[in-house]
Amino acid sequence: MNDPVFLRAARGESVERVPVWFMRQAGRSLPEYRALRGTGSILEAIADPALACEITMQPVRRYGVDAAILFSDIVVPYHAIGFGVDVVPGRGPVIAQPFASAADLDRLTDLTESQIKHVTDTVDLVVAELADTNTPLIGFAGAPFTVASYLVEGAPTREFAVIKTLMHRDPVLFDHLLDRLVAITITFLRAQVAHGARAIQLFDSWAGSLTRDEYQRFALPATQRVLEGIADLNVPTILFGVGTGELLPLMATAPSTVLGIDWHVDLDEGRRRAAKPVQGNLDPARCLGGVDLGVAAAREILARAGRESGYIFNLGHGVLPATDPAVLEAIVRVVHDEGMAGVR
Repeated sequence: MNDPVFLRAARGESVERVPVWFMRQAGRSLPEYRALRGTGSILEAIADPALACEITMQPVRRYGVDAAILFSDIVVPYHAIGFGVDVVPGRGPVIAQPFASAADLDRLTDLTESQIKHVTDTVDLVVAELADTNTPLIGFAGAPFTVASYLVEGAPTREFAVIKTLMHRDPVLFDHLLDRLVAITITFLRAQVAHGARAIQLFDSWAGSLTRDEYQRFALPATQRVLEGIADLNVPTILFGVGTGELLPLMATAPSTVLGIDWHVDLDEGRRRAAKPVQGNLDPARCLGGVDLGVAAAREILARAGRESGYIFNLGHGVLPATDPAVLEAIVRVVHDEGMAGVR
C-alpha cells in the first residue's frame, strides 16, 4: 500500500490531493465530542484509553481528514511524574507549586513509559482503528520553552514576565530546567512512535512571545535537541508556534521535516521563509462565518500555497469552540478537490 498523502506531503513528495487535518480537531466544536466528554476533567478523559481513542477517531470519521491527532495534552507527562499539574476548564494548565528555584529541578524526574501507559494504550487502540484506512496517527508534545512557560508562570499568561525574568536573571538555572524538559519530551515522543504514531508535532505555542535573540538563545537549542533525539525514528516531524512569523527563518534551522505556520504571515511568504515543507495556515476565526465564507477563506490559502510540493493544509492554530462542523467538512472537500500543491 502506498504511503498516505499526509506523509508524502510532509516529505515534499508529489501527492494525488493536498492533505488536510485540523489542530485541536477533536476540539470542543463537535457535538459528539461534547456529549462524550461531558464536564469531566480532560486529564481524566486522557487517562481512559477507550474514551481517548474514541475522541481521537471522531473527527476522522466526521471530516475525512488525512491524519488523526492523538487526544492528549502537552502537560500529560508532567502530570504523570507528579509535578502537580491540573487542567482547569476555561483556563488551561495550572501548576500547584510553580518552578521557582534549583530545588524544583528534583521534582522533574525522568519519565518512564510505565507512567504514560494510558497514553501508549490509547495509541495502540487508535492505530488498530486506523489500520484499514491507511490514515496515519500524529503524536505530539509541547516544546521545552512552551512547557517551561506553564511550569514557571503557574498558569496561562499574556505577559510571560515570570519566565522572562528567570531566563535573564538566572540563565544557568533556566538551561538546567530545559535540560530536564528535553529528556522528558524525548521519552514521551519516542513512546508514542514505538506504539504506532507515524508522525510527530512539536507545539511551541508561546515561542512568539520571544524576541529573535531570546528565541535563538533560550528556546531553539532545546527544540533542536528534542528533534535530534527522535531523528533515528524516521518519522516526519512538524514544528509549530503561534505569532512566530518573524522567527520562521530561525525555526527552520531546527531539524523538523515540516514547519507549521500560523495565520499572522501570508502562506506564500511563510513558504519562502521556511524553505522546507510547510503546514497551515487558515485563520481559525475565518471558519466562524458559515460555509461560504469558510470555503472562500480556504481557497485564498490554496492560492497562496501554489503548486510546489511539500504542503499540508491546516488552520493557523486550533479549531475554535463555536466552529460549525459543516464548515470544516466543506473545507476538507474543497482542499481535496481544488488544492494543487504537489498534485501530479
